Amino acid sequence: MRLDKEMSQMQIDEALPEVLMRIVSELHDVAYLIERIEPTISNTDHPGVLNEADRIKVLQGIDLAVQKTRGLAEFIDTITSGIPEDWLVDTTVALSLVKLADMQKALSKAAARHGHSQPINKASGDFEFF
Repeated sequence: MRLDKEMSQMQIDEALPEVLMRIVSELHDVAYLIERIEPTISNTDHPGVLNEADRIKVLQGIDLAVQKTRGLAEFIDTITSGIPEDWLVDTTVALSLVKLADMQKALSKAAARHGHSQPINKASGDFEFF
């Protein structure tokens, strides 16, 4: 809540290319998280969870979701290189609509980003529940 209040009290103008690159990083994180699901579903040691045809459809859906997410990231990354640094955007309203605190922090101007925001060793059961 405190972050929401602080953000609503100030206007955050920043370079559009920087904002877009943070979005690119988040999209890569989403692709990574989706990919982490695949080995669990493809594991055939647990028969009866999904029949073979359904399992294949789900795995194909996962692959497509990863490809689309990475494709969007690459698209934004590529068009960002042509945007002048002096194009500014106010991210205040947009950030206030992001409900996941970690993502809100990663997308904010104060974010110190080095690679992706999802640590590889983070337990797969860690998540924010509403």
